Amino acid sequence: MAGLIKAEDVQTVKERANIEDVVREQVTLRQAGMGSLKGLCPFHDEKSPSFTVRPALGVYHCFGCGEGGDVIAYLMGVDHLTFSEAVERLAGQLGITLRYEESNGRGGPRDGAAPGKRTRLVEAHRVAADYYHAALVDSGEARAGRAFLLAKGFDRSVAATFGVGYAPGGGTSLAAELQSKGFSTEEMVTAGLVGRGQRGLYDRFRGRVVWPIRDITGDTIGFGARRIHDDDRIEAKYLNTSDTPIYKKTSVLYGIDLAKKPMSQQRTAVVVEGYTDVMAAHLAGVETAVATCGTAFGTDHIKVLRRILRDEPGSDPAKVIFTFDGDAAGQKAAMKAFDQDQRWASQSFVAVAPAGQDPNELLSSEGADAVKALIDGAQPMFEFAVRTRLAAFDLNRAEDRVRAMRAVAPIVGSIRDQALRVEYVRSVAGWLGMDVDTFGREVAKAGRAAAAQPQPLSRQAQQTGDNSAPEREVQHVLPAPDLRNPVVMAERQLLQVILQYPDALLVDEVQLLPAEAFTAPAHRAIWDAIVAAGGLAEATKFSARGWANAVASHAAPAVAELLPEIAVASLPVTLEQETGLPPERYADALVQRVRDSVVSRKIADAMSALQRAGDDDQLARRLSETLTQLHRERAQLRAGME
Repeated sequence: MAGLIKAEDVQTVKERANIEDVVREQVTLRQAGMGSLKGLCPFHDEKSPSFTVRPALGVYHCFGCGEGGDVIAYLMGVDHLTFSEAVERLAGQLGITLRYEESNGRGGPRDGAAPGKRTRLVEAHRVAADYYHAALVDSGEARAGRAFLLAKGFDRSVAATFGVGYAPGGGTSLAAELQSKGFSTEEMVTAGLVGRGQRGLYDRFRGRVVWPIRDITGDTIGFGARRIHDDDRIEAKYLNTSDTPIYKKTSVLYGIDLAKKPMSQQRTAVVVEGYTDVMAAHLAGVETAVATCGTAFGTDHIKVLRRILRDEPGSDPAKVIFTFDGDAAGQKAAMKAFDQDQRWASQSFVAVAPAGQDPNELLSSEGADAVKALIDGAQPMFEFAVRTRLAAFDLNRAEDRVRAMRAVAPIVGSIRDQALRVEYVRSVAGWLGMDVDTFGREVAKAGRAAAAQPQPLSRQAQQTGDNSAPEREVQHVLPAPDLRNPVVMAERQLLQVILQYPDALLVDEVQLLPAEAFTAPAHRAIWDAIVAAGGLAEATKFSARGWANAVASHAAPAVAELLPEIAVASLPVTLEQETGLPPERYADALVQRVRDSVVSRKIADAMSALQRAGDDDQLARRLSETLTQLHRERAQLRAGME
């Protein structure tokens, strides 16, 4: 198992990455007060900007949808990356070499490539992609490749959009090109671009049309190649890059780099069967289309799509549409996809053209509207699975009807939505020509049998790929602070000053605040993180961004979303022109207000105890003395606030 990125390297990436530059790649930002920038949120549709960035702190927060975090969280959200992918992407841009913790006796990045090796392998693929595309456009040998694409309905501009190329048939031309660019034999072989035989190096792909396969960030990590010459000695119609340190075919989806944004916006994915089908779907306006690369749709593909579609139980279900050929192989592939359906909350559908055409054939013969109609007319996966199973039985015979009932009952019983399950019981009973109650009892029986079986992987295991991962504990959710309460509002503003402008406060006075000074549980949790990070005394030793990161690293998960909001929210005062800090009187008053609330609560507690003291004169005397001291302390505080 690959090692984790060392924590200090993650911290270095956070410190050196400029969140303003990263966000500006997708969001137009404008000044919104000293030290703040605003723009339209990339995570939800809005007309008025509520997305706020504080470059000095390295954090962002949207006051519309609640999304917030640091630069790594931003990349994870906007580009649908894992934590490791986001850190590695930033590190590559910043020229930072990452180190990895040892794991099972071995260290290395998440994909198995040694530190620095991934960048070289990706660059080798970029050179290969450029070389192949230039060969398709310019070489006489590629005439057959160009004719093949034109026959599919793809001209030169389409080929350029998708980076389609041609691998020359000579056998060593790509190897020579890579060598001329400074790549070593080991790098070329490890990348899967070149093989090594008894006669020396040879190109993996020869005399074929090739498609660059890109990861979610847009980096080319592999190729798919189609046979177009009758004398090709390799009989397989398609060849794909074998697994390498940067390419794992069971988790790669062709077209994901182009489809990820519309997928996220529409919360819909369309899974087709081939590269040309992806191209045809996108040209027809179905921009959410992707395809597997030489393997069946499986659990790793689901993990990729779940991140993009925000596939979580309890939310409105996303939609995944599978297109399959109408032949036996297509039906078999559809049933394999159905077997994975319980691994996510998304609603699955199947689209099969009446004549069995794939999207590319439909685009060529009937145009873009036919492709859209195919997708729009997709039937629910459950219905497709039931009808596919029923097709194997002669429903005119009583014995086959009973066998068919028992074959499809587990399918209907697995439907999560109870109301939908009832409707399917009624519909399928009609297709079988059986009594609804009889079929309903069989479905209930199948459900009880399924419940007795070992449970499927937990959501955590599905996301991490760890079969041993326990079901994630229910996260404790803290109530939202009631900002209508003036004391809670003072707590909030004090935390804002501590996080954003620690230099504006007197260390000694803040350090005296006890944990119970913060009445809102969420505010207390953030105060605990501040104390764990060293308190205000340590804050001045950090940069603004370093201080925010230090507090965030100690924060409980329950306040992970609230912390960025407090770190970017504006204060209700004008900052001093000379210092860029809140007015000293305002900052001091917040501390005194919070301290006053602590003393006032102590007075209330002491008075309550005094009432309960009864005839215990000694206890009453002690409580009276305590009350006198507390009243004196509160009077002094309030005098200082005037």
